Amino acid sequence: MRPIFICLLLAFGQASSQVVVRVNDAKPVQLEVNTLAELSRQTAVLNDHGKQVNYEGVLLHDVLVRSGVDFSKGLHGKQLSSYVTAIGSDGYEVVYALADFDPSITNSAIILADRRDGKPLDANEGPLRIIVPQDKRPARSVRLLKEIDVVQLNK
Repeated sequence: MRPIFICLLLAFGQASSQVVVRVNDAKPVQLEVNTLAELSRQTAVLNDHGKQVNYEGVLLHDVLVRSGVDFSKGLHGKQLSSYVTAIGSDGYEVVYALADFDPSITNSAIILADRRDGKPLDANEGPLRIIVPQDKRPARSVRLLKEIDVVQLNK
């Protein structure tokens, strides 16, 4: 089985916003923000240091599926050794198990948010932010998101 490696590079300019997807050695795929807008919208409430904040975006699971990750049969075997790394432009980095996004394993509601309390994310946390609403504190919610990597360990 060939290892999974997907790298999403988020590049947001004034005129065009896009997500560049790299899967192994395949030609990079560009997902435009309007493509992400085609995905089902979700809301999540984050406990941000004692304050309840409402976010809106798309399930990160759906972004991963759109990028080539196959959850259709549920993850199993070597796939369960895969992980997801999210990196903010401020250097903050978080690792999740790929299983955190598999609906056959968990009821994860991790979203890729673009709105906070009904407004676009401000420059201090956006344009995109990962929200992990089930966490007791926002340590795994990555603001200023610039890159997402999905990697299967080779063992």
